[in-house]
Amino acid sequence: MTEQTLKTGQFYITAPSPCPYLAEKFERKVFTPVPPVAANAAVINAALTLQGFRRSQNIIYRPLCEGCQACVSVRVPVAEFKPDKTMRRLYKTNADIVVEIIAPQASQEQYTLFKAYLAARHATGSMADMTFSDYAMMVGDSAVNCNLIEYRRAPDSTNRSGKLVGVALTDNLPDGCSMVYSFYDPAEKKRSLGTYIILEHIHRTAQNALPYVYLGYWVEGSDKMHYKIRFQPQEHLGKGGWRR
Repeated sequence: MTEQTLKTGQFYITAPSPCPYLAEKFERKVFTPVPPVAANAAVINAALTLQGFRRSQNIIYRPLCEGCQACVSVRVPVAEFKPDKTMRRLYKTNADIVVEIIAPQASQEQYTLFKAYLAARHATGSMADMTFSDYAMMVGDSAVNCNLIEYRRAPDSTNRSGKLVGVALTDNLPDGCSMVYSFYDPAEKKRSLGTYIILEHIHRTAQNALPYVYLGYWVEGSDKMHYKIRFQPQEHLGKGGWRR
């Protein structure tokens, strides 16, 4: 990746590359490495999340595109969240899901599900060729305070170990959590697991008496990002700070 120093060797900016969300657009990112010391990493990650940055492995970044501000940081104030009728029904559909919060350590079971998800949903994407080592670095190569959340069908006579149907990598923040990446079983279409995983994060964050779930970027005009606007109310980050 071509890069140049943006400010005193601390922040960098990438060269233009095709935008993954909007056709005929090009993206650039400003980024900084995650500090190797856990305490510093947690403070910096939390502070930059408030400024619209996201984390990917051991870097923290945000878009910095010339002539385009389509990527908007979104967070849900969980105490005021109002699930619609479809969401309430979906939560009941997934009442048999067992949720387990674990350390950010890769397993072969997770990787198998990850590859199945990519093959079904993002077969031509940049992550499609990731090896197990690549996946292990994605979930574990950072000093920030984060967890993996595993979602399993409750064990029964045909599923004694509890089939893994979803995984989320989530950063823990002083004011809530940031959903870094999630994937799920593409065969479980009736469960709408992508939506359910967000609902579960909102519910758990509210139970922990923390105010926000950060959903990353919403991009108006992008079908890939349209689902995020369903989680209401929500706040968007603009020039004047976070606003409804």
